[in-house]
Amino acid sequence: MIVISALLAGAGVYYLQVYGYYREIAANAPAAEIRMTTVDGIAEPILIEGFEGIDADSSPIRFRACFRTPQSMAMLTETYKIYDEAVPLNAPSWFGCFDAQAIGAALEEGRAVAYLGEENISYGIDRVVAIMDDGRAYAWHQINHCGAVVFDGKPAPEGCPTPPAAASEK
Repeated sequence: MIVISALLAGAGVYYLQVYGYYREIAANAPAAEIRMTTVDGIAEPILIEGFEGIDADSSPIRFRACFRTPQSMAMLTETYKIYDEAVPLNAPSWFGCFDAQAIGAALEEGRAVAYLGEENISYGIDRVVAIMDDGRAYAWHQINHCGAVVFDGKPAPEGCPTPPAAASEK
């Protein structure tokens, strides 16, 4: 009985982590609008096509998206802020368009450039947008330097926004 209970609990936890909490984002939903931050600090929508996305309410870093943009790499690089510390986070295996290892390799090899989508899309979390040289693009949420400190229970570093009460109590 104990072994069966443990197996059922394990299967339930696996299902919830890989499938249960995620929901697909419709291409016409407001959450499907991809914005990038200009060198002047203004987040503005970019042209996209073929959007596929997932998100979950259980964590602010579960957002993943795949799409294409017709905008040239030269124009993007001149217009938008580069995101130097981009680290693509794994997506569930069933969300096949998002391969974190391939995106990371493309960033390291210079075949893709990461941009700041939106800083503090929720406290301590940035949206990162990586665009390949062929127009394929990916977006995910990543903990920023303010969030990394505050989520560890320390006071917000200088230059960071005041954390909401719930974030500073973690």
